[in-house]
Amino acid sequence: MKEPTYHIYLDSHERTLLLHSLVELKNVLLRQGRYTDCVDELICKTAGAPAKKMKIEYV
Repeated sequence: MKEPTYHIYLDSHERTLLLHSLVELKNVLLRQGRYTDCVDELICKTAGAPAKKMKIEYV
């Protein structure tokens, strides 16, 4: 069975905050001597994700 794909939409501030948090998590894992493969993958996906223009309508 195929795993579901999730999309998250972030503005520039949220994206920066997410990247800083992931790098901090990676540093903690490195200090503990644990593997960082999953965090590295998330950092690459987040940093390389294309920006999508969205129109927000307020009701």
